[in-house]
Amino acid sequence: MEEALVEHGALCVLIADDSDSDRMILKTLVTRQGHDVIVATDGFEAVEQFRAHRPQIVLLDVMMPRMDGMEAARQIKALAGETLVPIIFLTSLSDADALARCLESGGDDFLSKPYNRVIIEAKINAFNRMRLMHRTLTQQRDLIHARNRQLLNEQEVAKRVFDNVAHTGCLDASNIRYHASPQSIFNGDILFACPRPSGGMHILIGDFTGHGLPAAIGAMPVAEIFYGMTSKGFSCEDVLREINQKLKRILSVGMFCCAVFIDADFHLNHVRVWNGGLPDGYLIRRDGRRIALPSAHLPLGVVSPERFAAEVVHLRTEPGDTLLIATDGVLEAENEYGEMFGEGRLRQVLDNVDNGLEAFDALMAGVGTFTGTQRVQDDLTLLSLVMVASEQLTDLTNGLPQSALHGPVSWQCSYEVSDKTLGHFNPLPLLLHICMEVPGLRRRSGEVYTLLSELYTNALEHGILKLSSAWKNSPEGFGQYYAERERRLAEVDGHCIRFSLRHTATPTGGELRLSCADTGDGFDHQIWHPVGERSGAGPDSPDGVRYAGRGLALLRRLCESLEFVGQGNEVEVVYRWDFSEPRAQG
Repeated sequence: MEEALVEHGALCVLIADDSDSDRMILKTLVTRQGHDVIVATDGFEAVEQFRAHRPQIVLLDVMMPRMDGMEAARQIKALAGETLVPIIFLTSLSDADALARCLESGGDDFLSKPYNRVIIEAKINAFNRMRLMHRTLTQQRDLIHARNRQLLNEQEVAKRVFDNVAHTGCLDASNIRYHASPQSIFNGDILFACPRPSGGMHILIGDFTGHGLPAAIGAMPVAEIFYGMTSKGFSCEDVLREINQKLKRILSVGMFCCAVFIDADFHLNHVRVWNGGLPDGYLIRRDGRRIALPSAHLPLGVVSPERFAAEVVHLRTEPGDTLLIATDGVLEAENEYGEMFGEGRLRQVLDNVDNGLEAFDALMAGVGTFTGTQRVQDDLTLLSLVMVASEQLTDLTNGLPQSALHGPVSWQCSYEVSDKTLGHFNPLPLLLHICMEVPGLRRRSGEVYTLLSELYTNALEHGILKLSSAWKNSPEGFGQYYAERERRLAEVDGHCIRFSLRHTATPTGGELRLSCADTGDGFDHQIWHPVGERSGAGPDSPDGVRYAGRGLALLRRLCESLEFVGQGNEVEVVYRWDFSEPRAQG
């Protein structure tokens, strides 16, 4: 009711003047204008009246006993806080310095004696409009602040949920170092790392267009796809195709994700890299030599699934080699003069370090020195991955998510892949999923995937495609091997690979029998030596043995038995497990 009266012109006005006649005249004029009046005879009483009645406007004489008007104005303004209470000084002063001191003490205007009814009414109405406007602005400010706090709280909750999904992998692995500096609560950059069942790892570093929450919209589905498919054993090409298809479908026009995908195999000492729109990455050898990894593809979410290219670069590595990948926030970091860090400075920093182990620290220090105290203008993410011996990362697969569902204990099945399907379909994730339905076997997913992968790879690459593992003994041959693999896969026809799986329960765990047969020419397995490191069959393989020795040696360490059947184009292994801790893969 009081606010309604105020908005229609009825105000509570405090008049403080030690002159009885002046106070009476002013009270009469203000009352006739429809306002309620409270009076005070000095500054001290004016402050007490203000504290008791909280008037909307104060008319204050400058010269009063006990407390003058200027001191009263200071105390009234302090009591009013953020509420605008206009103070109009009543004065006959004409000295400029004295009038200035009145304004400095908290006064908003002057009313000269003798009083003019029209001027009084105009000033009160003008200051009331100002007061109401200030009140409206304050309310809107408080509303905006409250809404902003609510949004920040919601984003904090969303970020905790997102982090629980996005950071469930192996970013804390001993051979990974990274830096991420988000511009806001949500970061437009993404960095995911997940162990593969075979013992290696997938890493995805990306940069969505824009910043903050809009840029992070696509991060949640990308994280779900990345972690879900990687933990099930899908190849990096399959994961990339699925992410691209998802982003193409859900993102608006103009939104996409520049990214680098890394598939690191520490057992075979090689990496596969896909770069779509990010700055050049680098493989830094132990001796300081660098191999640039430029962008060769469009970003994720730009092209349709039919046009998407998932071809990767194959690189042979050695323990101690380092992959260094950065988003464009590193190159676009600005100093106080608006200059960007740029590729030239990045390469100069790398030229001055001896090896990849120091490159991460050197680049972080270089960017920090260059930008100084300047605020980062873009999301900045930097990743360093050191290639190490597989034995150093034996606990990686323990972090893979496990299903809470119960499955069968005793079962058998067969699965066959044939003809052109061999060239574009990877059956390993499906076969692994079947095996993982056994609850106790889920903790052995890494070992089971290794069995399936070694059997299938040997059957396909050496049994059907007749590739030679000896080619991979040199950097040139390494590239030749995978190029020839792709060429022969495109032409394969009239062949098939058949898996037979049977699981039975034992008192302490279970027994898994795996049989993998291919329609290749086979070999004389009677002369096969189980210990030697044999290369796969092919034009350059003099001994004719198509199953790679390293793979077979690993299978023999993991399995109870390994036998060749028929013409050597079928291998059967028996894998026994119990409920104790999984064995470390050597």
